[in-house]
Amino acid sequence: VLSGCGVYDGTEIHEASAVLVHLSRGGAKVHMYAPDVPQMHVIDHSKGQPAESESRNVLVESARIARGKITSLAKLTTVDHDAVIFPGGFGAAKNLSTFAVDGKDCKVNREVERVLKDFHKAGKPIGLCCISPVLAAKVLAGAEVTVGHEEEEGGKWPYAGTAGAIKEMGGKHCVKETVFSLTPSYEAHVDAKNKVVTTPAFMCETELHDIFDGIGAMVKNVLKLTGK
Repeated sequence: VLSGCGVYDGTEIHEASAVLVHLSRGGAKVHMYAPDVPQMHVIDHSKGQPAESESRNVLVESARIARGKITSLAKLTTVDHDAVIFPGGFGAAKNLSTFAVDGKDCKVNREVERVLKDFHKAGKPIGLCCISPVLAAKVLAGAEVTVGHEEEEGGKWPYAGTAGAIKEMGGKHCVKETVFSLTPSYEAHVDAKNKVVTTPAFMCETELHDIFDGIGAMVKNVLKLTGK
């Protein structure tokens, strides 16, 4: 499920690509979806500032990543799929929800909420990375998720405050690394009860290959939970 095209106002493209590569390696058949709604706003990524005179559609922009092969999120059902994955990017907090503006009091797009609840009720796994775990924390009461660490640690984890918001929304936050460590606690967190798998990705200031591998761990666990 995509949220536009571009880290600051849509889907983080590197994360989406990593998800797709790992799904391909895992032998999964993939369909891409996005809500057919206006973006919250458009960011000029060369300046990091809003482009005041522009407006874009989330589905249309997401089609850039999907190479045109994308469907309205309203048509996504559990009957036709074994799992669902949400890459990160600010679009998850701006277009799939209002988390970027409202924090713990955010509202989730109704189709996104429906999809999360339907997959959860059907016992089918849900994968999320970067900021998108806030969607599961808001919609699925008591879900265990990770966005990495809970302290900024000198700028290594610039969005660490998200962990506090997750707790305030009723979710359980689990501290995880983006990269491999010597401890058993690394990369992806698996909430086996709720079949929710999360990984920090770009919540951490680290190397791209570390993020790619962490997303791989998330995808691998999602595919494992499908039982196929």
